[in-house]
Amino acid sequence: MKFLAVAIGASIAMTGATVANAQQDLAQKSGCLTCHAVDTKKMGPSFKDVAAKYKGKADAEGKLVEELTSGKGHPAVKASPEDVKSLVKWVLSM
Repeated sequence: MKFLAVAIGASIAMTGATVANAQQDLAQKSGCLTCHAVDTKKMGPSFKDVAAKYKGKADAEGKLVEELTSGKGHPAVKASPEDVKSLVKWVLSM
């Protein structure tokens, strides 16, 4: 029984890592990582800093999606609206 619990835990951790890798690949493909990094400041703030800034704000996702897709206050992004929403959710989960 203990082995099963450990195996399930490892499987969940690996799935989370796979999703994070897919999101990071999407961020790379979309040009986000040109100016941002996950945990260090580049030209723009790190994704972790963005997540901290918006933590607990109910309108964070909508506000960030609007800012990124409208091109106001942030350069135009190379991603579809669905990808932008997915990336914003990923960043806010950090």
